[in-house]
Amino acid sequence: MAASSAPPAAQNPLKTLRNASFPRPCRLRIVSPARPLPISALASSPSTAAASPLSADARHRDDVLRAARAARSNCLSETYLDRTVPGLSSKARGKVRDIYDAEDHLVLVTTDRQSAFDRVLASIPFKGQVLNETSLWWFNKTQHITPNAVVSAPDSNVTIAKRCSVFPVEFVVRGFVTGSTDTSLWTVYNKGVRNYCGNVLPEGMVKNQRLPANILTPTTKAVDHDVPVSPDEIIQLGLMTQNELDEVSSKALALFAYGQQVALENGLILVDTKYEFGKGADGTIMLIDEVHTPDSSRYWIANSYEKQFNAGCEPENVDKEFLRLWFKEHCNPYEDEVLPEAPEDLVCELAWRYIFLFETITNSNFQLPATEEPIHDRISRNVSRALSSI
Repeated sequence: MAASSAPPAAQNPLKTLRNASFPRPCRLRIVSPARPLPISALASSPSTAAASPLSADARHRDDVLRAARAARSNCLSETYLDRTVPGLSSKARGKVRDIYDAEDHLVLVTTDRQSAFDRVLASIPFKGQVLNETSLWWFNKTQHITPNAVVSAPDSNVTIAKRCSVFPVEFVVRGFVTGSTDTSLWTVYNKGVRNYCGNVLPEGMVKNQRLPANILTPTTKAVDHDVPVSPDEIIQLGLMTQNELDEVSSKALALFAYGQQVALENGLILVDTKYEFGKGADGTIMLIDEVHTPDSSRYWIANSYEKQFNAGCEPENVDKEFLRLWFKEHCNPYEDEVLPEAPEDLVCELAWRYIFLFETITNSNFQLPATEEPIHDRISRNVSRALSSI
């Protein structure tokens, strides 16, 4: 798809983003997850005034933006592997992932669908690959905390996983009072709620302020939207046993603390995220779905956080929050039947931010896929080959 002509500077929705002054990430020593992460150490770093890490490598960024514009017509928005791969059946369509039944295994295909406000907003080039490869990196790095269900990754958009019984609860872990959705902590806190999902919240907090300690705010996995639930309600509703809840809660908090540590070492703040768990046939509780991706998590630039917070400004974010805010400013994303089309500049900027986050966290280069072959054809071929060898 050819690049559209840029709107006048005063109307460009990315003007603020592009002109923002971001600090360069820096390395810190490993911090004990039992203590609050010393964000102030980054804020006082001599590199605070450095150029934005999001635009430090202008040539690389331009290459990604150019590739994203060209790839918009080849986004993976829908899959139908049950028609193209022998032995696959029972497709389940999630917000972002399509899941196929392969007898003792599940084939999880991460699409380019962008979800927020309990609906699909757009398709983001390369997003599925970024999410899948980011999760695989974190699955590998967190095996000392919990086992996971990963069996193999035959394609950059695909993970083959062990079949397990999924707990009908998403474990959301938060370190800050922030967010813009109906279930975000800042939204409910600003409405006067001081006991949320079993957590007593102190008075006098403001948006984007750090919590005294990380907290769990679980939600039930409802069909159309997530419903906040307390630990007591999880037990009362029969969603989990007390032992299962205790084990999963401990794992979720440990995963989040480790994720914050790794993020901070790379100049980022892991603000909040969500985890899903399942139980294998042998009773082992395993981490499933995705881990610390820019879709399931909120990330801020660490060096500028305190300066932005003290000035009453929004933190520099490296996730989909700016796209959420654009939709909230231009429509009612919860009630409007038809949503406006996301501007191409924002779609491509989000593609770049997802790739930037992957490269920053993993310290590796993201491999842009070849656009000559349709993504679905490539996935079908790779999944067929992988299943024949299992």
